[in-house]
Amino acid sequence: MKKLTLIFTVILGFTFYSFSQIDKMRDQLDDAGAEEQGLFTLRFINAENGQAVPDATINIQDFKTFTTDKDGKIRFDKKPDGVYPFSFEKEGFISENNKFEIIAQTIFRNRFTVSPVIEMGAIRIVLDWDKKPDDLDAHFVKEGDYHISYREKIASDDGSAKLDRDDRDGYGPETITVKDIDEKAEYTFYVKDYSNKDSKKSKALSKSKAMVKVYGEGKLLNIWQLNEKQKGNAWMVFTIQNGKIVPADEVKNYY
Repeated sequence: MKKLTLIFTVILGFTFYSFSQIDKMRDQLDDAGAEEQGLFTLRFINAENGQAVPDATINIQDFKTFTTDKDGKIRFDKKPDGVYPFSFEKEGFISENNKFEIIAQTIFRNRFTVSPVIEMGAIRIVLDWDKKPDDLDAHFVKEGDYHISYREKIASDDGSAKLDRDDRDGYGPETITVKDIDEKAEYTFYVKDYSNKDSKKSKALSKSKAMVKVYGEGKLLNIWQLNEKQKGNAWMVFTIQNGKIVPADEVKNYY
């Protein structure tokens, strides 16, 4: 019986993985088609489950206010190259200000992960990246206690930290929520390029457009975006010491 359960779990996981990959490919083709017709697309994704976020209000500064459709997207006429700030708002989600960049008449990043509201005192860490590598892994370590990641432990024994979502087919999000930060403990968050884990000279991670966002206190606290010109398969993003987030932002071959 246990063997049958394991087989079913593997098949089910592979099915979800395949559907997710197909959905993302469909979105890419859809957005490319719209761009050929002179339209840009922004998509908004739920950090907890990877699903589209409909009925959100998107206000692009000095331009226009939009409402996301059932697929979590907005579309608008092409605009000149430049950086465009925008705001996101939706009931039940954390409001945030962000920006998108148009380079050579192409949007540098058009998928934005947003977070549902979390408990006071909690933090949520969200990892996004581009189509490649297929598999980046988020790791959150409480020194001397737990190590949260898909390949280590998806939830701490005390339930204070868990991996909400794993992604193995590009883009993300990969999300970890920590309900309680012990001010006496030290924590580390890093990203591992599992797809190129054996290649110490790989630049795939640095070219992945990886972005890490941290939510807490009812708002977006921090954003890190990876620099392209670095070699290594692991990105040390930040530590938490004495209850405070300390940026690290360093790519190496470690962990």
